Amino acid sequence: MKISFLGAADAVTGSRHLLDVNGQRLLLDCGLFQGYKVLRERNWAPFGVSPYSVDAVLLSHAHLDHSGYIPALVRQGFKGQIFSTGATRELCDVLLKDSAHLQEEDAKRANRYGTSRHEKALPLYSLADTKKALAHFVGLPRDGRLRLGKAEIRFTPVGHLLGASAISVTSGGKTLVYSGDVGRDNDLLMPAPQHLQRADVLLIESTYGNRLHPAEDVQQRLTQIVRNTLKRGGSVLLPSFAVGRAQALLLVLQRMRQAGELDYEVPIILDSPMAIEATEIMLKHQRLLRVSARELAGLRDGVTLVTKPADSLKQAASRKPAVIISASGMATGGRVLNYLKTMAPQARHHIVFPGFQVGGSRGAKMVEGAREIKLHGEYVPVNAEVSHLEGFSGHADADGLMAWLRSFEQPPAQTFVVHGEPAASDALRSRIQDELGWRVRVPQHGETVPL
Repeated sequence: MKISFLGAADAVTGSRHLLDVNGQRLLLDCGLFQGYKVLRERNWAPFGVSPYSVDAVLLSHAHLDHSGYIPALVRQGFKGQIFSTGATRELCDVLLKDSAHLQEEDAKRANRYGTSRHEKALPLYSLADTKKALAHFVGLPRDGRLRLGKAEIRFTPVGHLLGASAISVTSGGKTLVYSGDVGRDNDLLMPAPQHLQRADVLLIESTYGNRLHPAEDVQQRLTQIVRNTLKRGGSVLLPSFAVGRAQALLLVLQRMRQAGELDYEVPIILDSPMAIEATEIMLKHQRLLRVSARELAGLRDGVTLVTKPADSLKQAASRKPAVIISASGMATGGRVLNYLKTMAPQARHHIVFPGFQVGGSRGAKMVEGAREIKLHGEYVPVNAEVSHLEGFSGHADADGLMAWLRSFEQPPAQTFVVHGEPAASDALRSRIQDELGWRVRVPQHGETVPL
C-alpha cells in the first residue's frame, strides 16, 4: 500500500490523494485548486498519473475543492466509477454543471475582450464533459459500505455539508482513514461529526488548523450589521457558497425576522440559481440535517428568488436597500461580481463574507483590506464596509479537530496533515505531536509514501 499526494498537500484546495492498494488505484477526492494563481495553474498541469490507470474515485463531499476536477479527469481518460453518498451525487450535479458553465463563460469573455494570454481561451472542461462525468457516479448502500476488490470501504458522516463523509479503506487487516472536511459540533444545519475509533494511517484536514472560531453570536452580529447599513440607506451583500452556506444564511435571516430583528418589509434577495436548486436538495434530505421540518419549510418565505440573468443585472443596479445573498462565496466568479461592481465603490453598502476565504481569492483580499479589486479586467475601488463573519464556517476549528482526533482508541502508525495553508497545517501537526504524541507530518505536493 502506498499513497501519492497529488493535491491539498501544501495548500487548502485541490484535494487529490491517490491510494495504491492490492493492485488497485483508488483516488480519494478529485478537487480543483483555487486561490493564488500559482495554485490555479496546477489545474492545467498533467494530473500526475494517467487518469486511465485510476480504478475508482472515492468522493468525500461535493465542494469544488474536493470534486471540481472530476470532469477534467473523465475528459482525460478516466473510465472507472465514482463512489459517493446519494446527497453528494445530487449536489455534484448542481455544482459541477455550474462550474463548467462559469468556465465556459469566462473563456468566452476572455476571447471577446482579448484578456487571455493564449491565442484562444478554453475552459478546463465543458458542460458536455460534466454530463459525461456525472454518468460515472455510483450511489452507496444505505450503510455507506462497499467492497472494491480486496478493499473494504466505509463512508462515515462528519457534518460539514450534506452528504459529507470520512472515508475508511481497509485491506490486509490495515485501515487508512481520510477525514475529508470535518464539521463543527454546533453547526447551524449539520449534525456533529461522527467519530471513528481506529486508523493505521490517517489523513486529517487542517483548514482551521491554526485558528479558533470566534465566540460570537452570528445572528446578533448580522443583525447589527444589517441595522447599521439600512440606517444609512445601504444594502448588505453576502457573497455565499451556494451549497450549505446560503441555506444557513436564509435560516438566520428568517430567525431574525421572527425575533423582530429584521423588518419583514426589508427585501431578502437570493440571487443564485445553484443555491435555489441546493435548497430543494436539502429539503429532500431533511433527515440528514439538524433543523426542524418547520424551519426548513420556511427558508424561502418572503424571499425573492432570482433566476434569470436579466433580472440579476436589474437587481444589481437597484438602489433600494436590501439583504442580498449571491454566489460565489469567495467572489471568484458568478453573479456576485455584478453586485460587487456596483456596490463596492459606494460607502453606504456593507459586504459581508460569511466563512473561510482561500488565500489569493478576491474575498480574502477584501477581508485583508484591499482598496481595489479586479473585476472583468478592470480595477474597481472598494469604499464599502467589508466584514468577515467566521462564525458561519462549516469547518471544525483547531480545537474541534483535536477533539475529533482524540476519539481514536490508539495512535495511528502514520498521520498526515493535509488540506490546509502551510501555517495552518504545521500548527496542527505541532499540536498533534505535542498533545497526542503521535507520529505526524505534513506531506509535500507530489510526494509518494509507502504505508
